[in-house]
Amino acid sequence: MAGVVFQHVAKVYPGGTRAVDDLTLAVRDGEFVVIVGPSGSGKTTALRMLAGLEEITEGTISIGDRVVNHVPARDRDVAMVFQSYALYPHLSVFENIAFGLKVNKVPRRVIRQRVEQAAELLELGDLLRRKPRALSGGQRQRVAMARAIVREPAVFLMDEPLSNLDAQLRVHTRAEIGRLQRRLGTTTIYVTHDQVEAMTMADRVAVMRNGRLQQFATPQEVYDRPANVFIGGFIGSPAMNLVDGTIQRSNGAVTVLLGGQRLALDASVLARRPRLGEYQGRQVVVGIRPENIADAALVREPHEDRLLHGTVELREELGPELFVHFSAPDVQLADTATIAELPRDAGTVRAGSDSDGLLVGRFGPESDVREGRPVDAVVDTGRLHFFDPETGLGIYAIDEEGAMA
Repeated sequence: MAGVVFQHVAKVYPGGTRAVDDLTLAVRDGEFVVIVGPSGSGKTTALRMLAGLEEITEGTISIGDRVVNHVPARDRDVAMVFQSYALYPHLSVFENIAFGLKVNKVPRRVIRQRVEQAAELLELGDLLRRKPRALSGGQRQRVAMARAIVREPAVFLMDEPLSNLDAQLRVHTRAEIGRLQRRLGTTTIYVTHDQVEAMTMADRVAVMRNGRLQQFATPQEVYDRPANVFIGGFIGSPAMNLVDGTIQRSNGAVTVLLGGQRLALDASVLARRPRLGEYQGRQVVVGIRPENIADAALVREPHEDRLLHGTVELREELGPELFVHFSAPDVQLADTATIAELPRDAGTVRAGSDSDGLLVGRFGPESDVREGRPVDAVVDTGRLHFFDPETGLGIYAIDEEGAMA
């Protein structure tokens, strides 16, 4: 096993397109890291450079103590699981799993031992004589994983391995992959556009956009303390509500003004975000996660100074959850597309906005709010997020600005 280090890595295609730009990332030995981002963010290109399938334009990539920029793919001691499974249709499951070992002239006895061990680990023992066409999608994916496991590589690379599976099977298989990685302890780098996979599987998550790394942290830290407005809106489902606000202080009380509506801020908010005091009287982008907006009729503690008044436009009933989309007079959704892109060394980019003009709250199935009717929504102001409207960076402690970027 070995760690992996990207040091100022870039991939520039003819014509000047920078698919990956100044990527610096250190993956610890035995760690499960998920690289996540929207289409075109550079995540797969980064993985392919590590695998040796793309040339590195700038920087260095190391596996363990060895720089592998000019090492052929076959000699990098990595095993890759592809989105398409890449199984040979004319070979049996056993032969597919054993293929790489045979090419490397591993003794037959060792091949059989490794294949049988991998088959037992992935519950493929009864399928070894079948051809891929006789397998389900989930079984084919397990065969592809077994083929990687038998090579006993220093690093596993996985490129969107679950995207061809149906929703229920994806949930089951991602749990299998997580359990398998913990059991084997092999360094694993997993690429996906699915934030749920990233949040549930990773030890640490690397969020990318437009070829640049936005944040590299534990899933919980990325969720609780997004480095910038793009991450705030990208991580979480439904997406974070992003609205324009103004910080105000009067007679010791601090509030955030959202258009014509006002929310009181608890003193703990400023204690956790000292830099927020610098924004007194200034505009900020306020992030409110749907789970921090509740039906006032169901909230027992005092909440009169934390209310948003609006009109229900849509109910989404999902069994144990109810998502309520509502309009709120005078509350202006943030136009994050206008946030200026920072200089190249600042580590963030302009975020797009796909808002439908409504706020979303997670009310719970017991709520009786109805479409077209007024609604009072309570905001948990202790869990608000704040971003600079010019740079898009999260507003946290004074000494965290560089780290959070």
